[in-house]
Amino acid sequence: MKEILLIRFNETIDQWIGWLEGYSYEALIRKPRPESWSLGQMYVHIVDDTGYFVEQMREALSNDLNSDKAMHADARWMFERGGFPDMTIEGPATNTSVPQPESKEELLEKLRWIREDVNGFDFGSSKGKTRHPGLLYFSGLEWLQFAEMHMRHHFKQRMRIEGWPG
Repeated sequence: MKEILLIRFNETIDQWIGWLEGYSYEALIRKPRPESWSLGQMYVHIVDDTGYFVEQMREALSNDLNSDKAMHADARWMFERGGFPDMTIEGPATNTSVPQPESKEELLEKLRWIREDVNGFDFGSSKGKTRHPGLLYFSGLEWLQFAEMHMRHHFKQRMRIEGWPG
């Protein structure tokens, strides 16, 4: 199971890296509408949230704390289906002002660092869990799966920002 989750994570983050390499900085910071995010803001959100998820993975993998705690029923539903609900989700990260990226290179560097960091984790023996702000407790592997699902959830948003139908 951990090998499959790691492969999916790598495939998804590699897609984000590949798309990013194809954008100019000007394309990244262009907003389709004044009230919407640019591609760059979406990348900042993905980098920031995934970075947080990686820190949660690291913490959960470093001990056995909270091993008896469960995830919320909503989280269990997402994990069983392998993805977020097909809807726009409003939460703390989307209700605040997300800055434009400093540079395309900085985003690429951070995404590559996240990929490298995650691939260096030992997902083998730890039974620890850490608390998600709204979905209760995840193990290291569950954080890995959640991170991949979150990145994949933004695929449609990317298409909307680029002007694709749907």
